[in-house]
Amino acid sequence: MWMAIGIVLFAVGLLFSIAWHELGHLTFAKLFNVRTSQYMVGFGKTIWSKQMGETEVGIKAIPLGGYIRMIGMVPPDAKGRQRITTTALGPAGFFRQVIEDSRNGDRSQVLPTDDGRQFYQLHPFKRIVIMFAGPFMNLVLAVVLFGIVMTTIGVPTPNTTVQSVSACVVPASAPLAEQNKTECPQDQWTPARTIGLEPGDRITEFAGTPIADWDQLTRLIRAAAGQTVPIVIDRGGQSINKDVSIVLTQRGVYDSRGEMTGTFETGFLGVGPQTPYVTQGFGSAFDRTGQFIGAATHAVIQIPARIPALWEAIFNGKERDLNSPVGIVGAGRISGEILSMDTQAKDKLALFLTLLAGFNMSLFLLNLLPLLPLDGGHIFGALIEWIKRGWAKLARRPKPAPFDVAKLMPVAYVVALLFIGLTALTLVADVVNPVKLF
Repeated sequence: MWMAIGIVLFAVGLLFSIAWHELGHLTFAKLFNVRTSQYMVGFGKTIWSKQMGETEVGIKAIPLGGYIRMIGMVPPDAKGRQRITTTALGPAGFFRQVIEDSRNGDRSQVLPTDDGRQFYQLHPFKRIVIMFAGPFMNLVLAVVLFGIVMTTIGVPTPNTTVQSVSACVVPASAPLAEQNKTECPQDQWTPARTIGLEPGDRITEFAGTPIADWDQLTRLIRAAAGQTVPIVIDRGGQSINKDVSIVLTQRGVYDSRGEMTGTFETGFLGVGPQTPYVTQGFGSAFDRTGQFIGAATHAVIQIPARIPALWEAIFNGKERDLNSPVGIVGAGRISGEILSMDTQAKDKLALFLTLLAGFNMSLFLLNLLPLLPLDGGHIFGALIEWIKRGWAKLARRPKPAPFDVAKLMPVAYVVALLFIGLTALTLVADVVNPVKLF
């Protein structure tokens, strides 16, 4: 049941994120007096709509995106014509046909009363604002979601109270099946087990140094390899002194994908800390957003390099990497997994909101790529026109013609096909070999 609820909740969050994105475009289009005929969430067949002033507001059947229809996004051709066709053969003729079909489709919506209210007639700065407003709304939503997590739920923060005691000293180079073993000869017991540390004990001193936090304790343990040191623990309000021999063992070095890339020798005690949630200030939401932007940017750049592994996961049954590209179906399944976890409600809520925030961060970054039909493509075109206007003004030349978005439509079709292909590939992978977090 929780799996189904998680999928439904993610679907609702997805629809809201799309609607929120398009609301950013709509708000500034209205502010700059561009006639906007449609505000739609989804694609395909309209399942509900309502006319609100000059704008039709509605929901479509396929919730894989959304759009607003602004009148006059494509300018007339250089000679003012709006309906041009060509019968030329070959690639040049085909691309010319694509360009003019795009122009005709857009210009066919323009009415005589729209003069001065068309998107292409705006100053490039206003066009940039309109197109940037959509991704920016996703960024705002991500910050708000991170803020909710930080200020009301908190961040799991290790402290010096023992949550678990490891049974055996197992080097990182040992086979995976032995890593969590609980039975071993006494000479392989962890130091913590040997001196009888128990869950709930709080380590207050280590080798004569008062302990303030888990990071400090970890550093001291690692540096004390091969030494016998005194420690002080608090057990139910009673102070207990113990001498513990810190063993030297191997620990793993892990990369950003969670894969072990090597080992290093270090001191080892054999305890795991409690990690209660500690609330933070709202400013920490911006720190978390910055961290996610860096990680998400790296993930977006790495998408082409990860496609072969995605192919292997689909057709050869190779285990999916945790950092493998995930589509909407995969994200929905992860949401279901989160709500199905056997843990406290705080854990589920924090992970779900973080997942939704990360999704909005991805929408923010992907839409800023300088490629049509993405928002970044329109921003790029407006920037080019703005630069050309500035140069013409300095050179005292006539103002250049508006940037012709239609001329980039062949590229837009290629980009759209690539995105459709990636979406289809991730969809199949998410169904036949999904990413499993737990």
